[in-house]
Amino acid sequence: MRRLPVSPGDLDCTKDKPKVGLNKMYMNAWRKLPIGLTELCLDTTLRCGQSFRWGRVDDTWLCALHGRILSLRQDSTHLYYHASFPDHSLELPTPPASAPSSTTDPVSNKDDTEALVRHYLNLGPNLTDLYEQWSKVDVNFKKKAARFAGVRVLKQDAWEALVGFICSSNNNIIRISQMMAKLCSHYGPLLGYVGTTPYHDMPSPSVLADPKVESHLRQLGFGYRAKYLYQTAVLVSQQHEPGWLDSLRNPESPVLGQKPSVAGEMQPRGREGYRVAHDALLALQGVGPKVADCVCLMGLGWGEAVPVDTHVWQIAQRDYKFGKGKHSSLTKTTYDAVGDRFRSLWGKEAGWAHSILFTADLRAFSERLAGKVEANEIKKESEVLKLGNQLEILVAAEKVVKREFDDGNPEGDQSITVQESTRIKRRRRRL
Repeated sequence: MRRLPVSPGDLDCTKDKPKVGLNKMYMNAWRKLPIGLTELCLDTTLRCGQSFRWGRVDDTWLCALHGRILSLRQDSTHLYYHASFPDHSLELPTPPASAPSSTTDPVSNKDDTEALVRHYLNLGPNLTDLYEQWSKVDVNFKKKAARFAGVRVLKQDAWEALVGFICSSNNNIIRISQMMAKLCSHYGPLLGYVGTTPYHDMPSPSVLADPKVESHLRQLGFGYRAKYLYQTAVLVSQQHEPGWLDSLRNPESPVLGQKPSVAGEMQPRGREGYRVAHDALLALQGVGPKVADCVCLMGLGWGEAVPVDTHVWQIAQRDYKFGKGKHSSLTKTTYDAVGDRFRSLWGKEAGWAHSILFTADLRAFSERLAGKVEANEIKKESEVLKLGNQLEILVAAEKVVKREFDDGNPEGDQSITVQESTRIKRRRRRL
């Protein structure tokens, strides 16, 4: 299998020049931040269903993000990062791409990549302290956290999170990633190439608000999600003021470059700003309570947002005594009750703790991080998944575990599926 080059010297756009005329990039050297695997595990954080545009080549993760091609890799003691910027002074005359309101300018005189990395990966909070805090109040969390570490909730662009989770309806991570790659390759600004692979940033709401977008997305395989994406893009770009999505953000978790401010007192149902943001998102097409909570948590910085899907509901039944009486099924009342229960346990970062429990429940992640291999585990070969224009990503062909998001889906349950290894037992037949 061909491996794509990811070293700074290999990020060259002079070969197979982009159609928009980018034939040179500004490239910085690999830099590093001291951070251990207990504080950040890239392999888990970027795979657990938060973001859908990262691709892994060997030990390096790559994504077109905030006007640059960002590369990340990690060892036991450090996080390494590298960015490549397009040289816009060499562009041919083309219509300028409109960036989402919550992204930064593609190129500036000051390289803010370190600030972006710290912001995007949410490196501010001490994760060890948070794990200890959650473990003191929750025996179940303590048991799971002992063998699972390094999961951070990303601070994604609000528009990207919204688009990604609309695409998640009745879907799995591989297909969501393919859809996001198609969306970017057809509508997003081209930043450059890694080898022969083009990297496109996210398209803005105004670009997706073109009337031709819906039919084209259907041709690309988006199904009914095409209508939701187009209608939501129209609402965001034409019926709201610029920056409306970012106005819903937690002021304690502002966009890159802005100073945080107080977000108000925590309540059983979450802070007032979170409730306002959640209700506002429900007015968008293809957004129900769970998708709204996903966007609040992973795109707007509201840590108390707790997306309750079928898998989380199973955890609540198994470990937190739900499933009896008035909470015998996952209704709107039960949905709220599960969120309230987790918020009462874990406070204003309940969504973060809940995401760790969800991911820790997947044996593929927990066993890998613990370094354990079960003797009876049947190892399956990896398959190569091509996202968009030839980006090769290794995806383990493992047991699929559904993470459902059944909001706004006319064709059945919405779901995110996460890869999990499976243990197969064989009985010896008696002769």
